[in-house]
Amino acid sequence: MSAVAGCSGTGADARPRAADAAATAPVSAGVSGPLCDLLPSGTDPGNPDSLAGEPADEALQWLPVLTTFEAAVRASGLAADLRDTSGMTILAPTDDAFAAKFSEENLDELLLVRKDELRYLLREHLVAGSLSLSDLVAAGGVTTLGGTRVTVSGQGAAARLAGRADTVCADYRATHARIHIINQVLGDLPTTAGEGGDRAH
Repeated sequence: MSAVAGCSGTGADARPRAADAAATAPVSAGVSGPLCDLLPSGTDPGNPDSLAGEPADEALQWLPVLTTFEAAVRASGLAADLRDTSGMTILAPTDDAFAAKFSEENLDELLLVRKDELRYLLREHLVAGSLSLSDLVAAGGVTTLGGTRVTVSGQGAAARLAGRADTVCADYRATHARIHIINQVLGDLPTTAGEGGDRAH
């Protein structure tokens, strides 16, 4: 992986600082996808570099389009699984993806009552090992912790998963993890959005 353009320092004291940083945290290769421009960047809280040393469950809290997914992780009790030191790939659907999949009533039931189904749903978005976008595309497919084989194909600077979900901002690094934001919910739970029970925002 090549270094990020614009991240190399100059001057006598830049090299030691860069070496120290490389020894203590992974070098951010940057994120890619059409949604990235709308997410924290530069020195903003939650920018990609700032998340590189965070546990994955905490890194999710800094990404404003993942509030539903992050709440689901907490409600399901799977936060500890995201800290697996052997590595984890997180395919995290946006809030809009959850809204397009589930009615608010259905989503509330998953978060508050139907915890087994919620854990199943989340495991369909987790893959063992910390895999970059290029790793996923090169593999051509991955098996989720839920046991489903998901095909992966390259789509320019993005990837398509299971023939329907696209990465919209990929390659966030967290401790022992990669987070790829996707635009659809995976798994085979029924779609209930639009069936009634939705509340006005």
